Amino acid sequence: MKKLLLALAAAMSLAAQAGPIVLQTQGSFAVGGSWVEQPGVFSEKNFLSGAGQRAYGDHAYVFYQIPENARPLPLIFQHGGAQSKRTWESGPDGRDGFQNIFLRKRYPVYLVDQPRSGEASLSTKPVTPETPWVANPMYGDHTLFMLSRVGTFAGGKARVYDGSQFPADEASIEQFQRGWTVGSGPLDNDLNADALVKLAEKTGPSILVTHSMGGTIGWRAALRSRNIRAIVALEPGGTPFLFPSDAMPEPVKSAFPALAASAKAVAPEQFAALTRIPILILYGDFIAKRLSKNVGQDKWRTEQEMAGQFVRRINARGGDATLVKLPDIGIRGNSHFLMQERNNGEIADLIDKWLRSKGLAGR
Repeated sequence: MKKLLLALAAAMSLAAQAGPIVLQTQGSFAVGGSWVEQPGVFSEKNFLSGAGQRAYGDHAYVFYQIPENARPLPLIFQHGGAQSKRTWESGPDGRDGFQNIFLRKRYPVYLVDQPRSGEASLSTKPVTPETPWVANPMYGDHTLFMLSRVGTFAGGKARVYDGSQFPADEASIEQFQRGWTVGSGPLDNDLNADALVKLAEKTGPSILVTHSMGGTIGWRAALRSRNIRAIVALEPGGTPFLFPSDAMPEPVKSAFPALAASAKAVAPEQFAALTRIPILILYGDFIAKRLSKNVGQDKWRTEQEMAGQFVRRINARGGDATLVKLPDIGIRGNSHFLMQERNNGEIADLIDKWLRSKGLAGR
């Protein structure tokens, strides 16, 4: 506890040095969703019965903040699997996350809890056996730590990779492990994409920032909404990349076939929507260059290779997609959670520079 308090105090000191964030407004709301009704007649004498009552669910929860002198296009942040909007808040060591970093850059920010996750946990359908990460207790600290390429477990103890940007102290690692979120209903990426489309209707033209399994939600939402003007995808994977049905990708071999990158076919005229917006895809460090027995490093090798094919399909059809491997441009040491690490400000600057280059940042 003492170590955690010291780490938080240090992070608060850094935030204070950066100066206050001045907001024009902030708030929250639910968007999208549906309801189902149980047959029967409601009775106050049997008020615990569901008869005659509605169950609401399958909406997204959105927390937003608009800074003073805001830029014209807001950033909508879509989290990945077993996560929540917390992904974008403070890092595990208490430093500013992308929420505050981009507010300081004058972008309005909208943090999303996708349907059946986090503060949008109401569902109209029960959890199914194949739904990932639904159990409490969630026995997954080793698995999720390694899949996220934060490090390894040596002798049962978490060890961050040498040269990593992830804060290596025990308090930060524990904060990271306490950030996982169980699902409360079946995983439905099209349902999640529909919620993003509803949000984009409310915000107007927006920039979508996705992470991990949220990648496919972003691609699907862009097929359905012209209000999504650009996508920044941080390590998309774990759910399918979209490809035109007349140009499907080559399969990517994996040492762990169940974790290999996947692809979903869509009609070429649908895929064309992805060629009409600029797309930036970022991957971090500790990704294998060939087949590897390290589960996290090999899994993300397959996703990065599939992302390369995805980018080539978009650009071959007149689009504007860019894949950046951060180590190739001198940014090293990042795990799957690059938005939370010690150099997250440098990565945010890279994204901001790209948005400016595409004329998306305003003045």
